[in-house]
Formats: sequence, C-alpha cells, structure tokens
Amino acid sequence: MQEFVDRGAARFAALREPLGLAVDDFIRTSTDRRHLEGVRRLWRASARRGDFHLRDYTGRYCPGCEQFYADGERCLEHETPPEVVTERNWFFRLSRYTGEILGLLESGRIRIEPAARLREVLGFVRSGLSDLSVSRPAARSDGWGIPVPGDPEQVIYVWWDALASYLTADPVRWTEADERVHVIGKGILRFHAVYWPALLLSAGERLPDTIFVHDYLTLDGAKISKTAGNTVRPADLIDRYGTDPVRWWLLREVAPLGDTDFTEARLIARADDELANGLGNLVHRVLSLARRSVPGPPLRTVRPLAGRIDAALADFDFRAATGAVVEAISDANRFVEQTRPWTLSGNDLDEVLGTVLGTCRVLATELSPFLPDGAARLRAQLDRGEPARLYPRLRQQSRH
Repeated sequence: MQEFVDRGAARFAALREPLGLAVDDFIRTSTDRRHLEGVRRLWRASARRGDFHLRDYTGRYCPGCEQFYADGERCLEHETPPEVVTERNWFFRLSRYTGEILGLLESGRIRIEPAARLREVLGFVRSGLSDLSVSRPAARSDGWGIPVPGDPEQVIYVWWDALASYLTADPVRWTEADERVHVIGKGILRFHAVYWPALLLSAGERLPDTIFVHDYLTLDGAKISKTAGNTVRPADLIDRYGTDPVRWWLLREVAPLGDTDFTEARLIARADDELANGLGNLVHRVLSLARRSVPGPPLRTVRPLAGRIDAALADFDFRAATGAVVEAISDANRFVEQTRPWTLSGNDLDEVLGTVLGTCRVLATELSPFLPDGAARLRAQLDRGEPARLYPRLRQQSRH
C-alpha cells in the first residue's frame, strides 16, 4: 500500500512544473507529521464535546467512493452495487448540528456555487441528518490509517482524515485567511458542505466561506476516473501540445454547470483559433510594423477588461473570464483590419500602432493568471519589439 501511495503522490507533485502551478504547500496525509498530529487534535476536541459514540452498524458501503449509502440510495459513479458491511464503529453526532448547518446554508454564511448545488445540499439537510460513521476497524483497513485516540482497534475514517487536511496543513493560514474557499467536484459535495462544517463546529474551528462545485470532465460521455480506468494523463497532453493549450482548454471549455466532454480535437481548435491565430497573429502583425513605436492608451473597449474578469472570477466562471480576454483580442484584430496600419505613415501610423501595442500590454497583464508562461513570453516579445510566432499552430504539429 505504501509503495502505491508513494507513486501516486509523486505523480501529483510532478504536475507542478509542467502545468505552471503556484503551489503554496504540498501535504501527504499518510506521512506528514503536521497532519497526523492535527487530526488527533481535532478528534480530541470533538470527543470533549461528547460528539462521538460507539455502536454496531450495518450499512451499504461503496468501496469506490468510500461512502455508506442509505436504503434506497445508490452510487451513481460506480457500476458495482454497494456491499453490505456489518462492523463496530465510532459515530459522529451529525444530527446534533442539523439546525446550525441549515442556518449556515440558508443564510449564505457558507456560500455554495452554482445555485443548483446549493439547492441539492439544502434538500439533503432538510430531509434530516443521521449520525455519521467516522472510524473503521483497524483489522479491515489492514492497519492503514490514523488510529483513533484512545482506541487503537479503530482507525479514523478516510474522509474525516482527508477533510482535516485543509486545517492541519497550516492552522494559522486557515484561521487568518480573508476567505476560505473550497473548489471541489460534485461527487463530494455532502462531505464539504455538511460533514466538514459540522466537524469544524464540533471542534470549535473557523468555517469555510465559499464552496465552488464543479461538474466532471468526461471522455466519450463517461466520467474520467482512476477507478473506471478511462484516464487522460495531463503530463502526456503537455508533452504533446505544451502547457498553454492544456490550461487554455480547461479554462475556456469547462462549463460552470454540467459535465464537459474532452477531445484532443477541441483542445487543438481552441489553442489554434484563439491563441495562435487570435492573439499570436495580432502581436506578430503589429510588431512587424511597430518595432520603434511607443505604446499608447489601449482600445476603449479593452479598458473595462480587468473589471469584467474580476466579476467573472467572483462567480467562479473561468469560461466567462477568459471569454472576456478573447473578446478583447477580437476587438484589437478588428481595429487592425479597419485602420489598415500597413497603408498609413507618420503620426497616423504611430497613433494606430500605439493603440494596438497598448492593448497588447493590457492583454499580457490580464492573461497572466490564466497562462503565466504564455503571458510572460508575450511581455518579453513586446519589450523586444521583435515579431515572432508567440504560440505554435497545433494542427500543423498533429499532422506530423
């Protein structure tokens, strides 16, 4: 088991550089002492509140998602039916926090986006919360897991353990953050919007502020899942096409609500149409004419770009945020076609080229959160004033 987990952790850690990720911390919950000690501290805090009780339990358990299902419920993500399991576990008194959780959700103190996911979790809470199994017999887990304080025959349930990592990695950062935001897949909504706040209330810790719930990427209409085996490796895509096209597809294509089907053809089309032909061609054309021109005020239609992006990101709509960038690129290309700078000279030429160069500098700034490497190359190219292909055309690569 340890060897398997080590390989998985190494693969996740290795995505940092190729994906251009800014990683503040990387915690391994199976080995990091911060986590082990933090989980025990949280458990003891809930125990002091009298929020655990030990009892025998028989339930329908799905090994694929590590979750028990009530009678009549079924796992929507794994084809095998839940198995009936009988064991003696520690239970968390989740029912004790039903009213508080409902109040947090209804008042918006814990914000859930999109609204459809809020309605989903409200329906779950209003139907009544049952106490939650939070441990497993150590014998059934082959000793894997954190022993329950005071009861070495039990290990702490994997989801209780995993949720705690938000706090155990850096308790001060969690407590003092201006906003605590979770970005999660829809399959673990209950854990983050119900179980996790209840555990924090029990332990006397700060609550999350916002939970953004995304749907799934699919491949040929089926969820991409390590369990199902139909995976697409990000590292392989980056090796083939580069970091910018992969990041751009994820930002431009993935919908805020609803599953999004992945194909390499769509990745190529987005990168070629919007990066290579849109932005790359714009910069190449203007620098071919403007090596000595001074940037001027950007296009009037581009000046609200930062505000449009901020508003979209506040709603966790990455597609709208990057769409605003694409609209600005299109506006600049239309301006070039309308003004035909290659036919101008003197002050007229300088004014047009200054406007386009100023617009390109705004685009480099606003693009930097989405494509940090690509934006840096754009800024460097504008500083040098040398026309060069900023983004390769992937259709040409894919044919070779």
